[in-house]
Amino acid sequence: MTHILAIDQGTTSSRAILFDADMRMTSSAQEEFEQHFPASGWVEHEAPDLWQTTLTTCRAAIEKSNVAPSDIKGIGITNQRETVVVWEKETGRPIHRAIVWQDRRTSGICQDLRAEGYEEQVTKKTGLLLDPYFSGTKLKWILDNVEGSRERARRGELLFGTVDTWLIWNLTGGRSHVTDATNACRTLLYDIHKGRWSTTIAGMLDIPMEMLPEIRDTAADFGMTDADLLGHEIPILGVAGDQQAATIGQACFEPGMLKSTYGTGCFALLNTGDTPVTSSHRLLTTIAYQFEGKPTYALEGSIFVAGAVVQWLRDGLKIIGKASETQSLAEQADAGQDLVLVPAFTGLGAPYWNADCRGAVYGLTRNSGPAEFAKAALESVGYQTRDLLEAMQADWASGEEPETLRVDGGMSASDWAMQFLSDIIGAKVDRPEMLETTAVGAAWLAGMRAGLYPDQAGFAKRWKIDRTFEPAMDDAGRDAKYDRWKRAVEATMGV
Repeated sequence: MTHILAIDQGTTSSRAILFDADMRMTSSAQEEFEQHFPASGWVEHEAPDLWQTTLTTCRAAIEKSNVAPSDIKGIGITNQRETVVVWEKETGRPIHRAIVWQDRRTSGICQDLRAEGYEEQVTKKTGLLLDPYFSGTKLKWILDNVEGSRERARRGELLFGTVDTWLIWNLTGGRSHVTDATNACRTLLYDIHKGRWSTTIAGMLDIPMEMLPEIRDTAADFGMTDADLLGHEIPILGVAGDQQAATIGQACFEPGMLKSTYGTGCFALLNTGDTPVTSSHRLLTTIAYQFEGKPTYALEGSIFVAGAVVQWLRDGLKIIGKASETQSLAEQADAGQDLVLVPAFTGLGAPYWNADCRGAVYGLTRNSGPAEFAKAALESVGYQTRDLLEAMQADWASGEEPETLRVDGGMSASDWAMQFLSDIIGAKVDRPEMLETTAVGAAWLAGMRAGLYPDQAGFAKRWKIDRTFEPAMDDAGRDAKYDRWKRAVEATMGV
C-alpha cells in the first residue's frame, strides 16, 4: 500500500490526485461543474454535482495511474469551506441546493443579529464575525425557507454538513456523519476555545443540535469507503478546509509563519501557535489544524475575489480567452494610466467586511482597454493582500513585519502578479515548487496518519522553493499606489 488519494473539492471544480510514497504526484483528474446564480449576490451548487464530480475524478485518477485500489493506503480530503448542504438522512437527497460560501443572501439576518447585540458574543466564542460568509446563517436560511425542515431536523430526519461532511457521508454509504475541527470552526456554530458545538449560538440561530456532525481531529479515522465506489475499501484519514490544508501544505508549522493562497478568493493565514489571538482589525481567529485534541490557531484574512476577477475578465467581459493571457496583457498596459479596480462583486471581506458594496473601477480614460483592465485586475489582488498583512501585523503580538510570504494557488503561477505582490507589500514572496499545496496538505494528513509520510519536522524539510520574488519598487511609489487603492475602497463603500 504505497499511495495516498487526495480529494480537492473546490468552488468551481473537483479534483483527485494520487501521490506516491515520496509524495510525488502520480496522476490527477479534474472536472468543473455548473455554478448557479438565482438572484443578485446568491451563489448555489447542486450538491449531487459536488459528489458525482468527486467520484468521477477519483476513479479517473486511479485508472490513469495503473495503481490498484488496494495499493491506496488512505484518502485525504480538502474542500471549499462554509458551503452548506442539508440532506435527508434516510434517502441522501438534499432538501435545497448547496448555498456557497460566496453567497450574501443572509446579510439581513446578520444585520438583525448585530442590531440585537449578538456579535460580541459570537466573536468571543467562534473567532468569527456576523457575516453571510459563514455557514450558520446559511443553515438558518434553509431551515426558515424550506417548509417543515426545522421540525424534521429536530426529529433527526435531516443532516447538516459542510462539503467535507457531505462527501464523507457519500463515500462511506451514510455510515459516517463527521467533520474536522478546521471545517467546524468556520460554521459560526463552533466554540474554538472549548472544542465543541455551541448550544448558545445554535439556539440563537434556532438550529437543532441533532443535525450537526461529530467533530474529529484533522488527522483521524473518518470512516471507510464502500468497496464498490473505488474498487476497494479505503480509509479516510485526513480532512481539512482548503485554506488550512494549504497552510499545512506550505509547512507553516511555526508561530509567525504566513501563507496566502490565490484561488477563487484569496486567504492569508498567520500561525499563532497554541494562542488564539483576538483581532482588533476584523480579522478572523480560526483553527489552522488539530492533532491529538490540541488545536493550533491562526489569524485569517479572507478576500472574496482573487482568481474570480480573472474569471470575470474571461467570462464576463470576454477580453481574454484563458487566465494566462492576463500576464502578457498587463505587461502591455499603458504606464500612463493607473486604473484601480475594486472587485467587490459580492461585497468586501477582511478587513472591511462590507457585504453590501459592489465593484467599481476608477481612473478610466477613453484609451482604457483590455491591457489596462488586466493590469488593474492583477494589482487588485496585491492591494487586498497588503490590506490583510497590515491588519495581521497590527494584531500579532510580535509587531514585526513579515519577512516572507509563502504563496500558492493558480494565480501564484503568474510572475507578473507575484512581482507586483512583492513590490506592494515590501517583502519577499516565496513560491514553492508544488503550487497545489492544498492537495499536498490533504495528502500529507492522510499519509502521516497512515504511517506512510514523515512527521511535521520531516515534512517541513521537504518543502522546496521554485522562485523568490523580491521588492523592486521604492517606498514612495509603493505608498502612493497603496494610498490610491485605499481611497478607491473608501469611495466604493460610500456608494
